[in-house]
Amino acid sequence: MADEPGGGRADTLPVAASVSPRQLDTAGLQALIDVLAGRGYTVIGPTISGGAIVNAPIRTIDDLPRGWGDDQDAAHYRLRHRDDDAYFGFASGAQSAKPVFFPTDELLWRGRRAHGEVTVESDVEGGAAPDGAGPVALLGVRSCDLHAIAIHDRVLGGRVRADAHYVARRDDAFIVSVSCTDPGGTCFCVSMGTGPRPENGPDARFDLSLTELLDGGGHRFVVEVGSARGAEVLTEISASPAPPDDLAAADEVAQSAAGRMGRTLDTDGIKELLYASVESPRWDDVASRCLACGNCTMVCPTCFCTTVEDIGDLTGDDAERHRFWDSCFDADFSYIHGGTVRASTKSRYRQWMTHKLGSWIDQFGTSGCVGCGRCVTWCPAAIDITAEAAALRGATPQPDRPF
Repeated sequence: MADEPGGGRADTLPVAASVSPRQLDTAGLQALIDVLAGRGYTVIGPTISGGAIVNAPIRTIDDLPRGWGDDQDAAHYRLRHRDDDAYFGFASGAQSAKPVFFPTDELLWRGRRAHGEVTVESDVEGGAAPDGAGPVALLGVRSCDLHAIAIHDRVLGGRVRADAHYVARRDDAFIVSVSCTDPGGTCFCVSMGTGPRPENGPDARFDLSLTELLDGGGHRFVVEVGSARGAEVLTEISASPAPPDDLAAADEVAQSAAGRMGRTLDTDGIKELLYASVESPRWDDVASRCLACGNCTMVCPTCFCTTVEDIGDLTGDDAERHRFWDSCFDADFSYIHGGTVRASTKSRYRQWMTHKLGSWIDQFGTSGCVGCGRCVTWCPAAIDITAEAAALRGATPQPDRPF
């Protein structure tokens, strides 16, 4: 069946309901990586680098952070040894899937002048990936990040003029999601309805989804199929039907994780709350602590603001146009002729939070937050979006009618 804009597949939902869950052991997990690599995918999964769990190309299960977990809280991130050999026993990594499909630095086009002629080369040719690499297979995508990918599919791939660079990378990508078994201290995906267990649907789609089990029955994975491609890949792996006990255990893992969220966010009337709070003194309070560093926007899996820079050499014969991630916390981000629209840290934080939790709903039909908690973990000033929302709710009278 035909693909949908932004890499979504139209056959996802029927297949998810027609293929029964399977079971893989650790050798089967390696076989999955091998099959994906054999199909031409660059397999990207969680690895340890620089004292954090980050996504990088992998070849074997030994590249995964086996036996490692993490401790996360406001302005706090530390890896820790687990007392088991779980491959996915950690909360959200330092980055989501966003840099894979939407790089921090992207070449848009290159121009050259030689012998009186000017040629311009686009970095997207014939629908191929801009960097010339083959399609990617993402392994270990958490439910919150799965929802974030779906948001970018809508924001970047589903608009009237789709982002060609994003679509070129996103198309044909293979997604292997993973149930979160040990949420961090800053996680609040339950509040946002985005986790902790991936569920195939219009707002989050996977090809395969894993739930890791470690108990008296050994180390194994329950595998749910979400697409025809996922079913095809699974036929190349020795995967037996998952027994009822394992299905029940997978449900229990998800329920346990849902009950251990580190944060909560009351989303009832959140858009109206923020719209009514435009003059709240709370913005002055948070501005007194905010460094306007932009860390929250850099680690957010849904933020997509960019700037464009033209680069030329001294001869004037070569020029490039690059697109870089930008942040609404940058004073120059809102600069127009005559000055900066949002000159104060107060106005910039208010813009970010109001857009993320409020006006994003008007703009795109969904919240811009998936509850991953990265903005809380990686804020050097320990500013907590859930705490700020709660403070506004306590200080601001609720509107009588929706805006």
